[in-house]
Amino acid sequence: MFKWAKRFNPANDAWAEEFSRRPEESPRQIAHDLEEAILGARRQLVRDYRFSGPQAILWELEDQRGQDDLPSLSTIKRVLLRHHGERGLVPPGRQGDPEARYRPRGKAYPAPPSGRANLLHQGDFVGPCYLSGGARFYSLHVVDVATRRAAVEPLETRHDEVLVEAVWRIWSRLGIPRCFQLDNELCFLGSHRYPRGTGQLIRLCLRERVEPVFIPAGEPWRNSLVEKFNEQFEDKFLAAVYIRNLRHLKEAAMGFEHKHNRFFRYAALSGKTPNEAFASEHGRHARLRLPETPTLVGQMPLPRAQRGTYRLIRFIRSDRLLDVFGERFLLPQRAVYEYVTASIDVKEQVLSVLLGGTDQVASIPYPPDVRYGGRRSLHSPYGLVRLPPQASENRSKMSLRCLGL
Repeated sequence: MFKWAKRFNPANDAWAEEFSRRPEESPRQIAHDLEEAILGARRQLVRDYRFSGPQAILWELEDQRGQDDLPSLSTIKRVLLRHHGERGLVPPGRQGDPEARYRPRGKAYPAPPSGRANLLHQGDFVGPCYLSGGARFYSLHVVDVATRRAAVEPLETRHDEVLVEAVWRIWSRLGIPRCFQLDNELCFLGSHRYPRGTGQLIRLCLRERVEPVFIPAGEPWRNSLVEKFNEQFEDKFLAAVYIRNLRHLKEAAMGFEHKHNRFFRYAALSGKTPNEAFASEHGRHARLRLPETPTLVGQMPLPRAQRGTYRLIRFIRSDRLLDVFGERFLLPQRAVYEYVTASIDVKEQVLSVLLGGTDQVASIPYPPDVRYGGRRSLHSPYGLVRLPPQASENRSKMSLRCLGL
């Protein structure tokens, strides 16, 4: 009662409102100049279309201020929450739905080794994309798994000669890998009509002692690094840079490639950029292997390879069928619900199917000059079986059971 009587002031209509309980001094509050440095670093990262999360801001401040007077990661998060809310921590759409993420099912996956620079490259296409004038283009992306170095090649078409030349230019910048991992797009494979007549890209890889590896159909997350780079390319380049024409597109794409490799930092690389990771990796291992000629002009079409191997990773379901570029082979029962590696030896003309990387479950003659009998055909221990063309899936399975397969 005495408090309200003391505060009573008829001349002030707001005399009864509650006073602020905020302390006059806060000794643990972050310094104003440090808070401005955090916000300024984030503005600079966003302006340059680079990663702008708390960890990226900490690395940027470390470059600007050295090791002295650096805020902790939790302090940066609090500042971003205070000024930008949840969007300051995770940009919309980047984190995704945690419930929708891929969760391993306990099946051993025979992933290629990727512990060193240029041991494994992942490749993929983005497109078709369209410029404001209606011009259509595709963008070929290749990422070195160990160092995260990336290369971008915009293309007007995906024809064999154009694709092979683009891969050749990328290898002249990144180096020639040991394995080249791709999805099952037709431009990478060659032809469904002649599945054993290796396409130009496979022939180039075999000529340069590179082993092509094709991931399981319908599992794009096996190429997760290049898929993530595709998102960065779309969000930080296509949606942020105005492209006038195809010539400007190629110049701007090369600039984005250089910016990514020089400035983008990855937690998986201990905060290093791709170029820094490659520099440290390059000093410990063998030198970079580059193409011997600057272009493939005059060498196309490439002749059929006489040596080398290429492999496919496939998940075998209850029908026990292994699909190799449209051809289907019947496997033993122990391969059901497991990942297998189908390795094709060009010189020996043998298709070897491995379970777990070492357990061979099948060895099938694979001469390259045999024409395939069609998509409704099946290779089995009993020879080539042609399924009824009008048969439904259930009738096809019944036909297999009748044949004892």
